[in-house]
Amino acid sequence: MFSDESRFSLQSDSRRTFIWRAPGTRYHQENTIERHRYGGAGWLVWGGIILGSRTDLHVQNVTMTGHIYRDVILEQHVRLFRSAMGAEFLFMDDNARPHRANIVDECLQSEDITRMDWQAYSPDFNPIEHVWDMLGRRIAARQPPPTCLPELRRALLDEWCNIPQDQIDNLILSIVRPVLHRPGDILHINHHTNHVILFFVNRFFFEICSRE
Repeated sequence: MFSDESRFSLQSDSRRTFIWRAPGTRYHQENTIERHRYGGAGWLVWGGIILGSRTDLHVQNVTMTGHIYRDVILEQHVRLFRSAMGAEFLFMDDNARPHRANIVDECLQSEDITRMDWQAYSPDFNPIEHVWDMLGRRIAARQPPPTCLPELRRALLDEWCNIPQDQIDNLILSIVRPVLHRPGDILHINHHTNHVILFFVNRFFFEICSRE
């Protein structure tokens, strides 16, 4: 399972706004736009994706803490997938401080959840980053767009469910497929659980576990 958090605001925080302007008019009023430093009011969301499925989207308006991560994310979402997929379930999150709290490590051990090693400063191969981009584009395309926090929350929950699963699967497979053809890769298929485990070595060691 690939998981992560992202923040969605009522006001877009994209800095990639392109306009045509005459030379020397960069700071004219018609060529500038007011922007809130922190993107305005919004929601913090968490989600997890695997081949063929995804978790419910968790939405909150407070900062993620170790206790919330343990009590809500792990207990109410990740643990259910671990039970359904069996012992070969592999969980991926990043090195954010709440994810590495002692109470989180203790919870993972007690639930027998194996976490992927994710070294500091390693490249971000998490495909859910692209899912957040999909979700943001779908929210931006809604007509009329959300104008208040309750509307934004409903839109996030609706659009998360409406993202086609095959698009999510293709993102995951785009990471797995390139390394399948490299010398030294080991592909193990468990025919009892119908799971695939891929081990490969690059600068860092990663494990990817997914359903076939």
